[in-house]
Amino acid sequence: MKSYKDLEIYRLAYDLAIEIHKMSLKLPAYELYEQGSQIRKS
Repeated sequence: MKSYKDLEIYRLAYDLAIEIHKMSLKLPAYELYEQGSQIRKS
């Protein structure tokens, strides 16, 4: 193992974070800035 990026759990978590980010951008306009921002930060 050369890096933490080689770990399967890292790759799964990274892929999940990308999917959640994409979903948060599809929220309705009135939720996009407040709730969407909170989702992306967490």
